[in-house]
Amino acid sequence: MSEQFIPVLTIAGSDPSGGAGVQADLKTFMAHGCYGMSVITAVTAQNTRGVRGFEAVRPEMVVAQLRAVLEDIRPKAIKTGMLPDAETIKAITEVLREYPEIPLVVDPVLVATSGDSLHAEGTLEAIARNLFPISALITPNISEAKVFTGEDTPEKQAKKFHEMGARNVLLKGGDSTNNKMKTDVLSLNNGLAVTSLCAPAVASKNTHGTGCTLSAALASRLALGDTLAEAIAASKKYITEAISRAKDVKIGDGHGPVNHYIVNNQNTNVL
Repeated sequence: MSEQFIPVLTIAGSDPSGGAGVQADLKTFMAHGCYGMSVITAVTAQNTRGVRGFEAVRPEMVVAQLRAVLEDIRPKAIKTGMLPDAETIKAITEVLREYPEIPLVVDPVLVATSGDSLHAEGTLEAIARNLFPISALITPNISEAKVFTGEDTPEKQAKKFHEMGARNVLLKGGDSTNNKMKTDVLSLNNGLAVTSLCAPAVASKNTHGTGCTLSAALASRLALGDTLAEAIAASKKYITEAISRAKDVKIGDGHGPVNHYIVNNQNTNVL
């Protein structure tokens, strides 16, 4: 493979409307100059209005996809998104443990932006038990953090996540009710370094796939050689700009997508 190709892999569900899931990940990888690859875990029927249903890919086929990629094109970073059931999670974890040198970003997707569920019973426990301990970073949002930990404050949530085996936690505050400022809480090294990351709130209903897009940006930056702190800072800047650049765009009748095609404040394309 040519040296200018930096391969990054997403393990996630498909979104036919293009705003979230694998489609959002691949757009984000390309926007960062990376070579995007994908392992499909589920096929969803959704659009900007909501999720109508999903069908999981058999765990055996998920693993077959994963091994086919890893045996031929070794990614510089991997991210996970929608993982529909415990069997799939356990199966991919067995494979990923063979590649501890590849940084793994875990976005523990439980619901879509619309509020629709994207997982089966037992998924939470399987993600925590299997993926958290091998992750470089996990990126739960406010609602996901509460479901996983049962706690209401970021400090207590981070502590619980560390107890579950996650070394580094980015608690996303984008879905908070604060309309002026959005605050994420970053807890690194099992809680030894805790930082609040603030960004001005962007008034927009076009937030479909923001979590997928942020975690894909994080994986891209890690693949490009950023430290974890550098990757988080750059990715936060990217997602804020992506939301801002899409706030006045009309795509669909519900929560439209962000503008993935911006890097370093340079707009290489438009929605």
